[in-house]
Amino acid sequence: MEKKLVVAIDGPAGAGKSTAAQLAAKKLGYTYIDTGAMYRAVAWLTLQQGKPVSDALILSVLPGIDVDLCYSDGKTTVSVNGTDITKEIRTPEVSKIVSQVARLGPVREKMVELQRKMAARGGVLMDGRDIATAVLPNADVKIFLTASIEERAKRRWKEMQEKGYAMSLEALQKDIAARDKADMEREISPLRQAEDAILLDTTGLSIDEVVDRILALCA
Repeated sequence: MEKKLVVAIDGPAGAGKSTAAQLAAKKLGYTYIDTGAMYRAVAWLTLQQGKPVSDALILSVLPGIDVDLCYSDGKTTVSVNGTDITKEIRTPEVSKIVSQVARLGPVREKMVELQRKMAARGGVLMDGRDIATAVLPNADVKIFLTASIEERAKRRWKEMQEKGYAMSLEALQKDIAARDKADMEREISPLRQAEDAILLDTTGLSIDEVVDRILALCA
């Protein structure tokens, strides 16, 4: 039987990591581990407590929490303690508190533990900011996916327009540059290319071309 690889993809905001990673995982028949969805799952469980959201409340849901992502029938489902919450984690209420959840050290530690547990099964593709450097340093394939700030802002702008949000391209460029700076300078697991990661610059590439390059690296 063919070995099921563990693939780690890192890169800055707006580089197209999630879209490319999801499509590549589907073609490989792997589980796409959306690390952002895991933090959203913690946020969802926090809101289920029906109390004002505080750091203490967020930390109170951590003991015993089990967040699992599973791939079957062509899609990835997100479950918390056995309950499928794939749709529920995308609400504005969850979006509103997810950054507060993600910045807490103990939450991060717990999610990394669960991410490693899922990766141990093999056949997973995980993307984020520090997957190859901190979460899965022993991944079989490591990719650092990036694109120019101009290209990333343009992609984000198109997405926003399609969703009906009006935002100037210039404002988005500033926003992405600020996010890059914050991601690279943060104390816990900053964004950086792992020494043994392959650099994949997607500037000027279509999403299909990016997916093909990822698949070629996994062959």
